[in-house]
Amino acid sequence: MTELARQAMAARQKAFAPYSGFLVGAAVETTDGAIYTGCNIENASYGLTVCAERVAIWKAISEGVPPGAFRAIAIAADSPHPTPPCGACRQILAEFAPQATVTLINLQGVTREFTVAELLPESFNASYLR
Repeated sequence: MTELARQAMAARQKAFAPYSGFLVGAAVETTDGAIYTGCNIENASYGLTVCAERVAIWKAISEGVPPGAFRAIAIAADSPHPTPPCGACRQILAEFAPQATVTLINLQGVTREFTVAELLPESFNASYLR
């Protein structure tokens, strides 16, 4: 298991998911090798729940990592098959980490790997706003 996957697994343990019971952890690696982690945080008003992937990306951005400076993200969840990011997280990855490798891992160690473009082909981007 890679260090990034280990950190995603550890972040999963910090998740706050009293409603779904579905704990997710993520760890994102920057192009300079720094790692930022995140976990899902639920709210009784489900629309206010935040996914682990977004927490990790936003944590890095809030610490000064520029958009595009991410090389990889690992996402860990307890599911029979590795769980891919939701649509909102795919859009965040497409904007902030378009070149990143996405590794999905479950608790049994089964992994799958994708590019962001494979997960969200033809993503919406700022060029549509011009």
